[in-house]
Amino acid sequence: MADKILVSGASGFIASHIIEKLLAAGSEIVGTVRDPANYEKTAHLMTMKGAETHLTLVAADLNDSDPFSDYVDVDIIMHTASPYVLTVKNAQRDLVAPAVNGTLSMLTAAAKSKRVRRVILTSSMAAVTDEPDGRLLTEADWNNESSLTRNPYFYSKVLAERAAWDFMKRENPHFDLIVINPFLVIGPAHTASINTSHQILVDLVNGNFPAIIDLTWGFVDVRDVADAHIAAANIQAASGRYVCATATIDMSKVVDIARANGWGHAKLPKMSLTGPLGTALTKLASYTQPSGAGSYLRTHVGRALRFDNSKIRNELAINFRSPETSIRDALVDLAKWNHIPQPR
Repeated sequence: MADKILVSGASGFIASHIIEKLLAAGSEIVGTVRDPANYEKTAHLMTMKGAETHLTLVAADLNDSDPFSDYVDVDIIMHTASPYVLTVKNAQRDLVAPAVNGTLSMLTAAAKSKRVRRVILTSSMAAVTDEPDGRLLTEADWNNESSLTRNPYFYSKVLAERAAWDFMKRENPHFDLIVINPFLVIGPAHTASINTSHQILVDLVNGNFPAIIDLTWGFVDVRDVADAHIAAANIQAASGRYVCATATIDMSKVVDIARANGWGHAKLPKMSLTGPLGTALTKLASYTQPSGAGSYLRTHVGRALRFDNSKIRNELAINFRSPETSIRDALVDLAKWNHIPQPR
């Protein structure tokens, strides 16, 4: 890939892996971050092989009125920047506004550039479902349940992606739009920062879950998510949305994987609250949790989660790592950063 590519939110978990792969392919990259001079946040990018000659970091803030117009003399845009946190003080200000405004700002800027031919938006399975009900989820499904008070992070992803598709229909720009919808993204990280997905693993290993509850997650490896973005840029026939996940794993299985890979000595939960009574108790206890986490528990505990990833496998040729591999690699990485005990 010899294209010039703009990657927003360049220091983020997913974006860092995208940039690493793009650099290895010889691409010229413009990466947006809040403060390029903040070496603590950007050192991992600027020390990547090829960064000295092929990566330029520029300043952009999602809350600014026009953060991207100066940087869209590129062939491809990968818009990964968006807040990812379950509980905030003000959902509209802290989640919805930056997610929607950032997406629309990027698309508006891209429309000013004659060079841009494709925009790839990192959305989420949060835009596909709010409360899994056992149906097989596909790219045709949309989350119509979330709100500012019910799973507000999910709501921000729904509104941002809908705003993107509405823009494409209304403005009919010269470029096309591809959307990647990952589930819970895990795997090795480039920095010590713990993202919301990895916090689940940290909490499990460090004893913050007093019992195993009936939660099921759809997992995907961050390296596979990065590959999906790059394939979406390279494959001309790519179109529409792509469910990006490998398999569903429940909490009991995640605990088993952690134990089998050397964390049996850690504070993994042992007591099971996975039956109907346990689910009822978990929902009751959710009201003692921070608002976002509590809302998530009430809409996901005891729920069957199913999805169809055939579109991304067939059209983008993504061969997903197993969730066991991704969980193991994530745990090893978290131990490296001293977030959890070392395995034995």
